Amino acid sequence: MSEVLAHPDRWECVTCGHEWEREPEPAAARVVKDAHGTVLADGDSVTLIKDLKLKGSSQVLKGGTKAKGIRLVDGDHEISCKIDGSAIGLKACFVKKA
Repeated sequence: MSEVLAHPDRWECVTCGHEWEREPEPAAARVVKDAHGTVLADGDSVTLIKDLKLKGSSQVLKGGTKAKGIRLVDGDHEISCKIDGSAIGLKACFVKKA
C-alpha cells in the first residue's frame, strides 16, 4: 500500500495529510526535420529544394541556394538564417540538410 495519494495537481501524504505541488513534466525536446526526414540542429547548413518567392518583394530564392549556420526557432517558420546577407525565416519542409 502506498502512503502517498496522487492528485492531478498535487501529492498528499495519507498518514499526516501534508500536501505538496507536483513537479511539472519536462517538455519534450522539439525535433525539426527537413523535407527528407533528416533531423536538423543549430549550426547546420541547408539547401533550398525549390524556388521560393519572398513575401512583400519581387525577389525569388532559387532552388539549390545554400544557407550556412542556421538557427532553429519556435513558430511557423522553424529556421532562421541569412541568405545573400538578408535575414530570412524558412519552413523546414522547403529545405534539405547539406
